Amino acid sequence: MSSSTPELTAAVVTVSDSSSRGERDDLGGPAVAAALEKRNFRIVAREIVPDDEAAIRDVLIRLSAQAQFVVTTGGTGIAPRDVTPEATRAVCDRLIEGVAERMRSEGAKSTKFAALSRALCGVRGRAVILNLPGKPSGAIESFEAVVDLSPHIVQLLSGNTKHT
Repeated sequence: MSSSTPELTAAVVTVSDSSSRGERDDLGGPAVAAALEKRNFRIVAREIVPDDEAAIRDVLIRLSAQAQFVVTTGGTGIAPRDVTPEATRAVCDRLIEGVAERMRSEGAKSTKFAALSRALCGVRGRAVILNLPGKPSGAIESFEAVVDLSPHIVQLLSGNTKHT
């Protein structure tokens, strides 16, 4: 990252009933945090919340005031308790449909189950909220499919909309 590139800050939220109760190790959150750090993001928060829409909404609201990127892992499937997309939609000012489409498109190259992802990407204020799958390999694959968009997203959300 050059000195003219703004610092990128991120918060990572693991959405998992069992991990929030301490019954299962959180593997997705640490994997996502490591991938973010590898791409020069500074992690400002890491949290684990249950698959509860209100709890997810609350943490997304709070962390979007602290980080440019709030990245969730888990709760994006079709099981009854998978409510991360609903919580994300509820707190975002706008959705960025193309980002989620790109993640699913890239994921489909390695698994047919990528089509079952309901992951979203949206904007809340000047922060981006990005949903990733809970499985560490799927989360990293989805992240890698869209991470190169992040410098431009930060530029646009900071008000720098000049086209060169």
